[in-house]
Amino acid sequence: MVELKTLNLKVGDGIEGDINADPISPRQVLIVRYEDILDLSINPGELRENIVVTGIEFDNFIPGSLLTFESGAAIRLTFHCEPCKRIAHLVKSLKSIQGKRGILGVVIKSGKIQVGSSFHVQAHKFPGLSENPYERFLNFIIKIPSGKVVTYKQIIKGIGVDNSYLRAIPTYLKKTSAADYPVHRILDSRGYLITYVNQQKSNLETEGVKVLSEADLLRNLNKNFVDIKDYLWQDDTIYLE
Repeated sequence: MVELKTLNLKVGDGIEGDINADPISPRQVLIVRYEDILDLSINPGELRENIVVTGIEFDNFIPGSLLTFESGAAIRLTFHCEPCKRIAHLVKSLKSIQGKRGILGVVIKSGKIQVGSSFHVQAHKFPGLSENPYERFLNFIIKIPSGKVVTYKQIIKGIGVDNSYLRAIPTYLKKTSAADYPVHRILDSRGYLITYVNQQKSNLETEGVKVLSEADLLRNLNKNFVDIKDYLWQDDTIYLE
């Protein structure tokens, strides 16, 4: 069962016209089981989900499963959607809905789905993404290739978290080993180098990235930055395989 209307699923994007459509996001679509919301006395749509399905066994509705619809559209389930204050009024406690808020997903094959569309599910088709945002952060940045950079804002999209997590990125960087992960390839949201990433300028230049400098008259120092349009890493396929 699919909620209320026809949806056009587009690979490398998500739901056509949806605010969460983004090629690098692991949370393009939110799917819930009808059996779960029925058990919680919650009506379809109240959890802000995109799709409601029925007939999937609980043990098969897990991150890493693949849902394929009769139109050929297919969704890879990535990780559970975390309960948040936006739905707190629907339940006695957010803990009571843990694991039942639905699972997020990525469109890996295009097609249209509508109320009554049939589908089949393949469990364990893909690795499930970690429920821990920091582990998703590590999994994302390890993919940044030599000679490319990403910004804080791009990381936020790529690990599937709210913009409030921008404040957490510096903490993530400080506890991440520069020997094991390419933290020097990360810039702030405006493209500036990060002061507490050691040898960032020299490491980037070694990889062929041109680091520019501008005067900060207010602080009486020079600020280093990278021209994003020349070096930004963009890979729309990171969650398609």
